[in-house]
Amino acid sequence: MDALRNALAERFTLLSEVGQGAMARVFHAHDRRFDRPVAIKMLREELGASVSAERFSREIETAARLQHPHILLIYDSGAANGLHFYVMPLVNGESLRSRLARDGALPWSDALRITGQVADALAYAHARLIVHRNIKPENILLHQGHAMVADFGIAKALAGSQDLSLTLADNGIGTPAYMSPEQAFGEGTLDGRADLYSLACTLYEMIEGRTPFSGTTLMA
Repeated sequence: MDALRNALAERFTLLSEVGQGAMARVFHAHDRRFDRPVAIKMLREELGASVSAERFSREIETAARLQHPHILLIYDSGAANGLHFYVMPLVNGESLRSRLARDGALPWSDALRITGQVADALAYAHARLIVHRNIKPENILLHQGHAMVADFGIAKALAGSQDLSLTLADNGIGTPAYMSPEQAFGEGTLDGRADLYSLACTLYEMIEGRTPFSGTTLMA
């Protein structure tokens, strides 16, 4: 924490760690330039080593151009101590994953409302030839009754990694339970239909309380 705090000190005041997953650690910080609270997502070191700074910056900059009420904005990105990070608004809410873990299957009205909002965000991105590649409950945030899609650009930035173990570790390149067949087979050219497949799997889980496909291993 001290090393990160010092590395980011010129622009951000790092306050606390608020969460972590297989892909990244998330920190609550204060943006000193614009006097606002932000969330900083820092890629884990093993992931940062698998993607060039240029590729990461390029994909984040593309995603940052997306301006839609159901897409979480990206304020900034950069590197600190060799670790890639990007900056987002600090959302006072929870992820769809957290709600499913707490409540189980959702009422149909909630499930369809969330799906419609995410589909609207995806239609906007797909019209601009941007594919998310990792739609799942963890990447859908619920804030004041609205669904917001997070982490646009991250899966594309990491897709160049040749480390299969990273892919199977669910690092943002794709998550097996929600991954379309063409993505699972590693086809290089994906379009918006891959996201719609993942969204359909997510809708199924919201209604049934479980994913449509399961297996004893990630490969299965």
